[in-house]
Amino acid sequence: MFASLLDNWQLIVQMTRRDVISRYRGSLVGLAWSFFNPLLMLAIYTFVFSTIFKARWGVDQENSRAGFAAILFVGVIIHGLLAECITKAPSLIVSNVSYVKRVIFPLEVLPWIAVGSALFHSAISFTVLLLAQLVLGHVIPWTAILLPVVVLPLVLVAMGFGWLLASSSVYVRDIGMLTGLFATALMFLSPVFYPLSSLPQKFHWLILINPLTFVIEQGRRVLILGMAPDWMGLGLYALLALMFAWFGFWCFQRARNGFADVV
Repeated sequence: MFASLLDNWQLIVQMTRRDVISRYRGSLVGLAWSFFNPLLMLAIYTFVFSTIFKARWGVDQENSRAGFAAILFVGVIIHGLLAECITKAPSLIVSNVSYVKRVIFPLEVLPWIAVGSALFHSAISFTVLLLAQLVLGHVIPWTAILLPVVVLPLVLVAMGFGWLLASSSVYVRDIGMLTGLFATALMFLSPVFYPLSSLPQKFHWLILINPLTFVIEQGRRVLILGMAPDWMGLGLYALLALMFAWFGFWCFQRARNGFADVV
């Protein structure tokens, strides 16, 4: 699984760069949209959830709109990372028929390209968040440097979904119709817009099985609360994520022999 990544990393970087640039090709400000989009969304979420819905969180910054926006936006960014990978995965093979016909092309790297593009946009969004925190006079805790460690296991989860959905959608095209709904369900069944403590105890299991929940909670710990992550929990999550990624890769490799006949 990782040998292909190491052998083809230059190809992955080049195609990821092309994917990012092609998204903004023809627009007036180009790549600047990758900065303006999260900035605009941060302002919208802050207004809607702190002014209209009067949402509050049980933390020291609960009376600060900027503090609430930071807590909310961490969840939005992390969800966006996984959601982008899930929604793009079903089209990775069926929309690249020319790659399928070329025996020498490593098809298994296509999900890495999708994840790389999603990571780029997530990094820009986190940069916007940190800059907003500085502009508003908030102190960024030193634990913020641990964010990549927290997010890395989610990358493995995204790769598992990428390989699974990319391979299965070749044979069952309806999967592409369901991924958007699935990504939306993941958002509302994870503590993006509400704290986990606000839910009745009997529903906690439903939220905790969501692969986003743990990463969102830990992301807020290191970025907002200035606390180190739960290392034991993070280690267990990383192990499960690695197993899931390997399972997705195994399914992809088993299914790839029939791609050329179907597409």
